[in-house]
Amino acid sequence: MVQRYFVNSNQIDETSITIAGEDVHHITRVMRMNVDDQILCSCSETRQTALCKIAEITNDMVVTDIVEWKKAETEIPVRVTIANGLPKGDKLELVIQKGTELGAESFIPFNAARSIVKWDEKKGKKKVERWNKISKEAAEQSHRSMVPVVEEPASFAQLLEKSKDYTYKMVAYEESAKEGERSSFANILKSLQHSESILFVFGPEGGLTDKEIDKLVEHGFVPCALGPRILRTETAPLYALAAISYHFELM
Repeated sequence: MVQRYFVNSNQIDETSITIAGEDVHHITRVMRMNVDDQILCSCSETRQTALCKIAEITNDMVVTDIVEWKKAETEIPVRVTIANGLPKGDKLELVIQKGTELGAESFIPFNAARSIVKWDEKKGKKKVERWNKISKEAAEQSHRSMVPVVEEPASFAQLLEKSKDYTYKMVAYEESAKEGERSSFANILKSLQHSESILFVFGPEGGLTDKEIDKLVEHGFVPCALGPRILRTETAPLYALAAISYHFELM
């Protein structure tokens, strides 16, 4: 399998692509590639991928010649953002890694009323960098044509403000599951058109409060169940992404 790397548009010329930063170490030291070896270079901004041949290797860059532009069809045809109430431990890292593999376009962590973990601004920058590195590595592994962005954690009020930018808005609500609600998620999937967007909100371990649910509904969110079982905070987003992928890519 040809190794994939992500580049910015300013690294692309008409006939060549130049790779810099940590990827140079990966190409030369980890993969031990040489001149004439082939790699794939993807640009998140244009969502285009080029098959490239290594032309030159220096200490701080790898210069490649573009062999051909590939037609990439690895993206879900709708734009899905996952908003997670900050969970404990490394659960969010799992959601980011597996959610990237399953096709999410972006992630918005947020401070929910029942989030046990409280965001530490001092340590926050490094954590967000780590989350985005996990997203990039998962995008390379799963041959995505773009890298999902993991935003800095938002307040609940900021999440409501951000929701104005989406075509459809849903919130996973365990009370809906207990009451046997089965149709809301399926109905929205039927209504979603190609290139439209959906923001899907999931609570932390203790779930969302009634007040938070009421506020979300006021802002146009549809509460929904994800089947009859109650899913963990790190399982529910992956279930939703898998269902969206099945609906748009396999049905």
